[in-house]
Amino acid sequence: MHSSDMAKGNDGFVETTKFGTENSSSDIQMQDVHGDVEIVADKWQGWLLATGWQGSVVGLSFLAGTIIQGLIALNHESYVPQRWHGTLLVIAVVTFCIIFNTSLAKKLPLVEGFILLVHVIGLFAIVVPLWVLSPRNDARTALLTFSNGGNWPTMGVAFMIGLLTSLGSMMGFDCAVHMSEEVKNASETLPRAIMWGVALNALLGYVTVLTLCFTVTDSTAVLSGNTGYPFIQHFYNVTNSFAGTDILTAIIIITLVSAVISEIATASRQIWSFARDNGLPFSPFLKRVNPGWNVPLNAVWVSFASGVAISLINIGSAVALNAIISLTISALLASYIISISCFLSKRLRREPLPPAKFSLGRWGMTVNIVALIFLISFFIFCFFPIAKPVTAQTMNWNIAMFGGITIFATVYYIIIGHKQYRPPVDIQNRDL
Repeated sequence: MHSSDMAKGNDGFVETTKFGTENSSSDIQMQDVHGDVEIVADKWQGWLLATGWQGSVVGLSFLAGTIIQGLIALNHESYVPQRWHGTLLVIAVVTFCIIFNTSLAKKLPLVEGFILLVHVIGLFAIVVPLWVLSPRNDARTALLTFSNGGNWPTMGVAFMIGLLTSLGSMMGFDCAVHMSEEVKNASETLPRAIMWGVALNALLGYVTVLTLCFTVTDSTAVLSGNTGYPFIQHFYNVTNSFAGTDILTAIIIITLVSAVISEIATASRQIWSFARDNGLPFSPFLKRVNPGWNVPLNAVWVSFASGVAISLINIGSAVALNAIISLTISALLASYIISISCFLSKRLRREPLPPAKFSLGRWGMTVNIVALIFLISFFIFCFFPIAKPVTAQTMNWNIAMFGGITIFATVYYIIIGHKQYRPPVDIQNRDL
């Protein structure tokens, strides 16, 4: 997480406050870690997070929009999917979520509660029909059968690359951290919320994965559908009902759209926070909070503009759009690696960490090391193509885009940024 987003507070439920006014610097202090490594890290964090979170807005919107398009293709055999149709649906999702983040921003806590209910209850509304109606694989087939559809030399490589698809669902737990300045008692509330979120989603994730492993008995039939999403075809194959498939898929669409609302809130706050430190071009514009609004309106509009602009790429090239979405994962992974490395470096040098109300205690170093091993492994595979032989269509252009972002950020800092950028560690008390 970018150091300007790190906060401290007490136990309690997450409560939103008026944007940028009620929480003083005594309630929200940056947990910055000093030293040469940390100074370098602070230069990169904002850019990586800005890239990752803006990309996540597009990624989730793209999923929601094109899943709707997949339902249309399922229900109307004469429909021929076009990329521009999906793009229009993506723009519609982004537009709806932007309207919610501006005109209905005060209702965001209500949406978060609604997401939780839909997420938990909706999951069982999906898996229970699959348990009841679907034929079963035996345990050996379900748990021990692997497929190397990418023609990789070993099953281990195929396994790691295949996991990248689900890796996105394991990220973003730091979403609330970037809104810490709108949360009361953040330093204990947010870590506990993140840990509970990880625990709950790990449990629900295993339920979902095991359900699919046992109920997908014919992968060829699932992959042969024209919806673009095998899970939609699986729902239809199991229920043999258009209405049933529509209802099950609608649960996922509602969850995704609700998630986009939260993603835009996070992405806009992250841009606002980094711009407040003069870390971005046009920072004076981005960090402005217009009178009468409880949200960083200019930053929200940037999220809207980037979401629409990036989604338009899909009309010309789905490969380019997929590369941008892949960039989201690599950028966020890199930001996590930098953050954890800073704390591990501090621990290895036996230097005291800044005081905090929440701590991992004696398990801190072990957790840091295990997390880095996990993150670095997947970070490397983020740049692998999805299959062999590699062509222009199957090439993962994420590596070029990630390199371009890092080079641009470096050049910008050397030429302009170092003159105006103010690291949060130098601004312990801000005039908000």
